[in-house]
Formats: sequence, structure tokens, C-alpha cells
Amino acid sequence: MPTWRQLRDLKLSAYRDAADGWRKVSHRADTARLRVDREMTIPVRSTQKGETATKAAGELDRLSRNYQYTQSECGLIRTTLESLAADLETPQRTLKQALEEAETLTFTVNEDGSVTYPPPVSKDGTATPVVYGPYAPGKSPVGPSVPFAPGAGGGTARAGAPVPYLPGMGEGGGNPNKARAEDIAERIASAVRTAGEIDARYAPVLRKLKAPAGLEVTDVMLVDAAVDMQAVRRAVGGFLDKKSIPHGKSPAQNRKWWDGLSTDQRDEYATLYPAEIGALDGLPSEVRDTSNRMVLAETHAQVSQQYERLGPEPPHYVQAGNPPTAVVNPAWRQWQAGGGERLRSQLKGMDAVQARLDASGVPGENGESGLPQAYLLGFDTHGDGHTIIANGNPDTADNTAVYVPGTGSKLENAGGDIKRMTETWREADAQAPGESTSTITWIGYDAPQNILTDSPRASYAYDSAPTLNNFLDGVQTAQGGADASHTTVIAHSYGTTLVGAAAKEHHIAADDIVVAGSPGMLVGDASDLDVGSKHVWSEAASDDPVPYIGKPFLGGEKWGVEYYHGVPVNAGYITTIPSDEAFGAHRMDVDTSGHSGYWDRGSLSLANQGAVVVGNYGDVKEDK
Repeated sequence: MPTWRQLRDLKLSAYRDAADGWRKVSHRADTARLRVDREMTIPVRSTQKGETATKAAGELDRLSRNYQYTQSECGLIRTTLESLAADLETPQRTLKQALEEAETLTFTVNEDGSVTYPPPVSKDGTATPVVYGPYAPGKSPVGPSVPFAPGAGGGTARAGAPVPYLPGMGEGGGNPNKARAEDIAERIASAVRTAGEIDARYAPVLRKLKAPAGLEVTDVMLVDAAVDMQAVRRAVGGFLDKKSIPHGKSPAQNRKWWDGLSTDQRDEYATLYPAEIGALDGLPSEVRDTSNRMVLAETHAQVSQQYERLGPEPPHYVQAGNPPTAVVNPAWRQWQAGGGERLRSQLKGMDAVQARLDASGVPGENGESGLPQAYLLGFDTHGDGHTIIANGNPDTADNTAVYVPGTGSKLENAGGDIKRMTETWREADAQAPGESTSTITWIGYDAPQNILTDSPRASYAYDSAPTLNNFLDGVQTAQGGADASHTTVIAHSYGTTLVGAAAKEHHIAADDIVVAGSPGMLVGDASDLDVGSKHVWSEAASDDPVPYIGKPFLGGEKWGVEYYHGVPVNAGYITTIPSDEAFGAHRMDVDTSGHSGYWDRGSLSLANQGAVVVGNYGDVKEDK
């Protein structure tokens, strides 16, 4: 417990100066991470080959993660010190006000916080009767005037003593200074007590904010960092209120909130609430990337430890009975109940995301230019898991493409969807070498997982359309407006259904829509989509069964003529999908087969998509 003198003499500016020092270290660590990633790792990967180059790139990845960890932990120390100084301001102010009042009244504050007060003195220096509120001098509220009561001299007041209802009444013997002294003593004690409670709350948190010696950031350290973050959140209390982070607001409102914060406040929110900040549509991609990388690293460490504690997966079946038959292994049931399969799938997805983050600068197999810096714009493990990852910074891109995958998309399967957008980036970059392009894999919705029971239902699309529109609005907000970048939404399979719901229910923030293997977009005509029929492009392989299977469930109705092998057979309301001529979209030529070949490297299918992404419409080969 501090003394009142210690609280009085405490230099809160020293805490703030220390916090500023830790802020500088945190910033420098983040700057160093970005420099390692962009100026060192990418050049090594894009220009060097062989075992030495691979080892060097791995060491640079480790250095980058070390800087990331340093940035986060130093940020926690900074925020804790800032909050500590802010919390101590109030009790210190209370104490100083009490001390100033004591000095004005010529009271003496003793070492233990008690207050010594003098007897009441009249103007001529003699003791005087007490004045009770509205009563005249020398008049008692219960009778005639009374002389100055015996024992009305000075004394010492301590915190916790009863304060008279009227100054001077009762045990004070008629001295109004007693009540004043007791009040001052109580305020001094309260201030010191509050400061002690604050100190007790912060001290263990600050003691834990340290790292072991060494150059390796381990899973244990990352899990500990997540625990540290929770401890700091509890300690800082109302200093940084999580409730002030926008929830359910538009991207424009999110950005307005962010822009209204000071630089220190932005750093503190990003440090304490990285998951919330990383998920806010409309914020700069640099901010979301930094926040989400820390969330990914800590989540991966936590899940890895949980998975390792379960031990190896036991055999699914064992032989039991006589004669022996295959039965489910009880040990496997226990492993599964502990989350074995779920944790393994999460690790698979997180490893795919990390692999793309670590692949910046890696050239293509045929000597194509290295991949640009990756930006992690979204990540969580809720439900089936979600991730949003961009090739290149969309905030500054001349051309932007957002890919919406279909049935079966989730964190576990992120690797394949990420690869499709790296191939699209390489194609678009080759077609417009003088321009900057960003391609984004958006696994940001709860997609249907079962092709038979889930995919025929439109509810998945309608439920997720607002989420997609918010993200697209956020990209546009971060870019600076609708004209800042040429934006294309590319969708596959059920993802095209989601895009259809988004484009007919809302002004979709895109210039073009490309759909591949669409089972239907819930509208009967391309003109029903917000971008207009001239900017809707469709690919469908002749042997892709999805368009034909999905048409009765997810197609849209329009008045027209139904054809069978080019022969009109019916006039009336017909169901159409993008690959139908009656739908009115540009039907692009396809040279790939099946439902998933549209992004094969070197294919016309991919080249056509790349031409739309960079706005070279004249280079698109259409199916005549």
C-alpha cells in the first residue's frame, strides 16, 4: 500500500514517457517486420534458388515472426502503462485537492494520513461559539444561546471517524474544524486506498509481460502472449472500451470511427483487440493484415498445443467379439470427442494460409514474376472457419478481383481456393504488366457443405449476401471510392448464387461479375444484376454437371422461349442460369473440363477471366 506522500509525489509523466518508449519499440518492430517481408524475403525468393536460398528465406520468415511477436508484446506493455497512468490520475487529483484544502485551513496532515486541526478562533483571536447553519451566532438550534462548549479545542481526525450531521455538533465539542478535518482525512485515505488497489491490479500483469531469452518464438510463447492480452484487457478496465469498437456498422462508419482515433488509440485497439480490428470492413488493409497475422499466429499455437495433447489418432476400428468383427474403437471415440478431427482440419487450413503468407516473392513454375505481398484481411475459426487473403494490396490496386468459392468452402479447404487466386493474379499481371492488380480469396461466409442436402437451398446465399456486400463496400471504402480501382467479382459454383443474391438485393461494389460453373443466380436475366448485362460473364464447361443439376433449384424465372437443341419448344416463364443464351450474359469460351478446371494454368478459361479483371474486354474469347 503506498503512502500519501508517495502518491502525491508520483510522476505520472514518467509512466507515460515509458509507455511512449515501448510504443516506439513496438512501431519499430512492425516496421522491421514489413521491411524483412518486402525488402528482404521477397527479393530472396524471387531471385535466388537452391538449398541456401530456401534456408535463408526460412530464417527471414523466423525473423519476421520474431518482430511480429515483439511488436505485439511491446504494444501490450505500452497500453498497460498508459492505462495505469490514466487510472492513477483520479486518486492523485483527489489527494492533492484534500492536501490543498488542509493547507488553506492551516490543518496539519500527519504521516499516517490523520489530520490535526486547531480550535475555532474569532476575528479578535478569541474562541467563539459555533454557528449552526442559518441560526444566529451564539444561538443553539434547541434553545437559548450557549457558551463555547468544553473540549472545543483542537484535535486530530482520522479516516473512518463519524462525521457530525451539523458541523460542530456532538463529540467535536462545538469545533467545526473537526468535521472538516475528518472529511479531509477520509478523502486522503480513500485516495491512497484506491491507488493501492490500482497498483495491486496492474503489478502482476506488468511482471508477466516478459519473454525468455533466445531467437525462437515458440508456440508456448505465443499461447502465453494470448494469455497476456486477456490479462491486460482485464487490468485496463474502462481505459479502452471494447464496446466502442463499431459492431454492425457500415464500412464507411467503421472507417470514420478509425480515422477519428489518435495514433496511440489506434495502436492500443489493434494491440488489445486484434480479432475485432482485423474483421472491420473499411479499415486499411495494412491495419487488418497486421492484426490478423497476430490472431493467426496465436490461434495456430493454441490449436497445435490442444492437438498435441490428444496424442496420435488411434485406429478408427478394432476387432472385437467372437468371431471378431470390426467395431468403432473406444479410444478413437475419445480422441474425436476431444476435438481431434476438428483441430486437425483447423491446422490444415491455417497451414495453407501461412504458406501463402510465406510465399510472397515465389516465382511461377515457368519463370513468371514472383507473387506479391500477401495481406490477411480476415481470419477466424468460428464454425467451419473463415479466411480472406489478398495477393497484393487492394487499397492501392488498379485492378481488384474478389473470388467467392462455393459448396465445401471452409478454412480446412482454403489451400485450393487460395491457389485459384494466385493463378488469376499471375494471369492478370501478365496481361497488364504496367498496372497493379490484387486478387482476393474471400472465404468469408458459411457455405453449404453437403451438395445434396445443402446446395439446393437458396437460404445460404440470402443469409450471406449482406456479409459479402459489406466486404466489397469495405474494399471500396479503403480504396477511396468507386473509381479508385476496376473491381471484378469472380464466383464459382454456389458462390455464384451468393453473388446473385448480393447483386439483386443491394448495390454491389463491383464493375464486373464473372461466374464459373453456376447452378443459378436466383435471377432470370443478367440485367437483373446490379452491374448490368454487359458486365456479366459466364463460363461453363460442356461436361460440368453443376449448371444442369442446380438449374431447377437456383435458377431464375423470366418470360421467354425455351429451346431444345436450338429448337423452340415452349413460350412462357422459363428458368435460366448464366450459361443459357436466354440469360443474356457474355458466354465466354472454355477449354477446360469438369467443375473445377476453370483456373488451370495456361488455359483459355483462365485467360478470359484475366482479361475481364484488367478490363481488356476486347481480348475475351466468347462462345459463339
